[in-house]
Amino acid sequence: MTRNDIAETLFASFLLGLAVLLLLSSGVLAAEPFTSAYTHFDTAKCPHQPGNDEEDYGSWRCPGYRGLPMRLSAGDQRMFVSFGKPGAHDLAASETFTGFNSADHGTVEWRLAAGERQPFATILQWQVMTEADHQAEAKSPSPASGRVLVVTRLGKDGTCHVGYVDARANAGTANALARKIADEQARSFRCGKDKPVVLGAVSSGLSLPGKAR
Repeated sequence: MTRNDIAETLFASFLLGLAVLLLLSSGVLAAEPFTSAYTHFDTAKCPHQPGNDEEDYGSWRCPGYRGLPMRLSAGDQRMFVSFGKPGAHDLAASETFTGFNSADHGTVEWRLAAGERQPFATILQWQVMTEADHQAEAKSPSPASGRVLVVTRLGKDGTCHVGYVDARANAGTANALARKIADEQARSFRCGKDKPVVLGAVSSGLSLPGKAR
């Protein structure tokens, strides 16, 4: 091998190493710190426990992810959704929206840290009525036009809503915003102490219980 051959080989190796470094710095080859798993549910197919009065629609227990069940209940045209076993810090079981709403079927996105088997948060879309929907409801039955992604923290230290994203006002970026809330805030969120956040734009007439950021 001549000196020119050696020089060309060294230069090619240098370029290859530089390309790898650039790819790593851009995140192309870097391991993703978070990942998602998905499950589907429909309360029409889940065991139902009837309520005790007219405005108590009862509760449902639907399959979730890796043994973590979904627990849903409803009353007064509003729903409540929580995950896992009920506990002292299970605030999600009592969190909902001021507007009439539903979340009786759909897809749950479970967020997991790399290498972990148990999820630390979920993302679920709810249908929520806006002020205009409620005004129309006074005249005739009106469907909910609002679509809200709800981020819920999971874990023995608390299960509760961490944040909300208006899916229609942030079309195209809503899922990314919801994952941002989950990945950056869910694990350190203190249920009962920290206030849920709202990321992105919010449609006129849609009331969300979190603080805007």
